[in-house]
This record gives sequence, C-alpha cells and structure tokens, in this order.
Amino acid sequence: MVAVVWLFVFAAATSTSAQQAAQEQEDSRAIRTREFLGLGRMPDAKMAADGAKSFGPTCGFCHGVDARGGSAPDLLRSSVVLDDNQGELIGQTVHDGRPSKGMPAFPSLTSEQLRDIAEYLHLQVELAANRGTYKALEVVTGDAKAGEVYFNGTGKCNTCHSTTGDLAHIGLKMKPPDLQQTFLYPGARQQKSVTRVTVTLPDGTQVNGTLKHLDDFYVSLYDARNSYRSISFEKGVTVQVEDKLLFHRQMLDKYTNQQMHDLTAYLVTLK
Repeated sequence: MVAVVWLFVFAAATSTSAQQAAQEQEDSRAIRTREFLGLGRMPDAKMAADGAKSFGPTCGFCHGVDARGGSAPDLLRSSVVLDDNQGELIGQTVHDGRPSKGMPAFPSLTSEQLRDIAEYLHLQVELAANRGTYKALEVVTGDAKAGEVYFNGTGKCNTCHSTTGDLAHIGLKMKPPDLQQTFLYPGARQQKSVTRVTVTLPDGTQVNGTLKHLDDFYVSLYDARNSYRSISFEKGVTVQVEDKLLFHRQMLDKYTNQQMHDLTAYLVTLK
C-alpha cells in the first residue's frame, strides 16, 4: 500500500512538473514573439475590460465592436493608436473628435474612461499581432441558477429570446468565450447584416434605404433603386435609423461583471 501511494504521489508530482515546464516554455515563446514583433508594454487586462464596455456603445457603431473597422477605419492600423503609449493621443482624439473627418467628440467621457478605451485598443493590437501566444481566460465562473433568474427577470432576455427557440442547444453550438462575446457584442457576428434608414426631407418626402454612412454633417445610403444618395443635414432634415441591437448596446453599460458571468454560465447549460 505504501508503494502504491508513493507511486501516486510521484506521478502527480511528475504531471505537475510537466505542466509547469510547458507553461514556462509557452511564456518564453510569448516573450520572444513580443520582442520579435517589437510590441510595447503588455496592456492591463482589467482596464481593457472596462474600456470594452465604453468602446462598444461609443465607438463600436462606426469602428466595429472589435475596432477592426466598419463604416469608419480599422483602428488597429491607426497611427494614433500605434503611436499612443498610455492614452495621451487616443484620449484626446476621442474627447475632441475629428469633425472635419466626420468623427464626433465625446466630451462627456471621464479621463478614466478615455484611459480604459485606450487600453482596450492596445489590447486589440496585442491580440492581433501576437495571436499565437495568448489564451482565452475561463469565462464560465458564474452561477447558472442566478443567470437563469437574470435571463427571465432583470435582464429581460426572455422577452426577445427563447431557450427552446433561437437559443435551443446554444451551449453545444458555441464555445463559452464566443457565447459571452456574442451577447455582449452581437453586432460583431452580423457583419453581413444591413441597417435600414429613413431620411425625411424638409418638404416631407421620405427616402428609405440601406445606411452607408452617418455622421454629424450628412447621411449616405443606397435607396430602394440601389442608387447612392448623400444628404446633408440642412434645417428640417431628420434621420431615423433602424437599430435592432439597441437594447443590447444599452445593456452593455448596465451589466455588472457578476451578471455577465452568471448569464454565460446559464447559457452554457442550454444543451
């Protein structure tokens, strides 16, 4: 019996040593890759997570929720982002905007929010450049029962979604990180979807079509005949954009970390 126990302890210790060695080898490879790519400091994960919550509803509509571009440029290639160190360039640009290029200002964002947004963008650059050396963190850390209560209660998820309909077997169809990312940023998985827009002109005439671009100065669209039209915001012009994901975008500012993890834990059980 003593020999069997000794063998078990030896095997466990050997397994642990092997895991540690593998982790050290992976960490070493990550460091070498970072040095080779000339990447700067490692972004702060907590600040980046907070920044994601501000970036999504503020900047994601134009730049994409992952900052890889939409109706506005890919920020992972932006010189402002790449030359920034700790938010000194990104923060000022987001705060002041670039009206001449159609980018609105966001003066209501606090300095902390601006700093977090900058950190989020730095993390996106890091993940894109060094994608072979990072691992997704475990996201199933919540309470599934609490998540179910939230789904059917405060979160109001069941008013649009059904666990026996569109979400049936979702826990089998998607991996937990992808599942969480999808309900936090649903637009990221609808790249091919179109946004409908209705423009009402001063004389009451309405122009309906597919939104191409919208800023503080003009709106452009493809109308029912698929003709491109650009309309400036003169007096009397109103624009109504169909936003099927508005509720999700609004919820991004309301979720607590615990609610996000509880909801993820619940959705994972839908198998």
